[in-house]
Amino acid sequence: MNLRIGSRGSQLALWQANHIAALLRGEGHIVEIEIIKTTGDRLQDVTFAQVGSKGMFTKEIEEALADGRVDLAVHSLKDLPTDLPAPFALAATPPRVDPRDAFVSVNYASLAALPQGAKVGTSSQRRRAQLKALRPDIDAIEFRGNVDTRLRKLAEGQVDAILLAAAGLERLGKTDWLRERLDPKNFCPAAGQGSLGIETRKDDVATIEAVAFLNHEPTRFAVTAERAALAALGGGCQVPIGIHCRAGIAIAGSGAGPTDEIFAVVAAPETGAAVRIYHSAPRADSDPTALGRLVAKMLLDAGAGPLLEASGGAAQ
Repeated sequence: MNLRIGSRGSQLALWQANHIAALLRGEGHIVEIEIIKTTGDRLQDVTFAQVGSKGMFTKEIEEALADGRVDLAVHSLKDLPTDLPAPFALAATPPRVDPRDAFVSVNYASLAALPQGAKVGTSSQRRRAQLKALRPDIDAIEFRGNVDTRLRKLAEGQVDAILLAAAGLERLGKTDWLRERLDPKNFCPAAGQGSLGIETRKDDVATIEAVAFLNHEPTRFAVTAERAALAALGGGCQVPIGIHCRAGIAIAGSGAGPTDEIFAVVAAPETGAAVRIYHSAPRADSDPTALGRLVAKMLLDAGAGPLLEASGGAAQ
């Protein structure tokens, strides 16, 4: 089967597209990659908070998908809105890699080791908010650009450290300055972080069948729960919400069978005020969408509503 993949042109996006292309070729398909420039790629000098991030890395790719110029799109799942437009489907979620946020620095071994008033670069409201909660003395600096650009700015000394997704650094082989992987219970990742999402047209049965082998059920369960919670809270990828699910794990000493556990946080970028919850449930009792909605309710019951309203999210 001839398949055309739509992808952004960044180094990381092309790594992801080529990774999926190689797997599809291994199944006997003929695969081409079409590079598509998105709104997010064009607006490099505008902060995410100013432009609004919903669909900014996916809109033009979905237009190409709808027009039939490409057959599938490979996304970083955390960039894909939870409410896909009607013509599209999330056809597969390949195995997730490290979902954690990474502390990256030339001179400092950890977030705790940063001196008072240190400068940390990030473009994420979620990271900014949790950074403020953990280290209110630190100055969070708006940092746009691809991974190479951010690493170059770090090397030039524009900041003392940056926060990035560990997955992206690993995929690009750029872990030299990765000093610390931040524990999700203290620094919660974005919904879907570390995962890829394969998007197709909902009615394109042949392509959906062709990519079905890429789907990894434990990853699918976890990211479905995370995205359901994010949707219930009315959040996009730039509202300061962190949600991370570990699906079907064995908890030491519990004596229980496979368990799904989920960490979540809503935090305020300006003050660091945060509401955190933790929930676990036996796998036999778990439905991922219901689990996500329960976690959203727990956050709201714990007082997350005002923080969401202040940041532009709206609980639903």
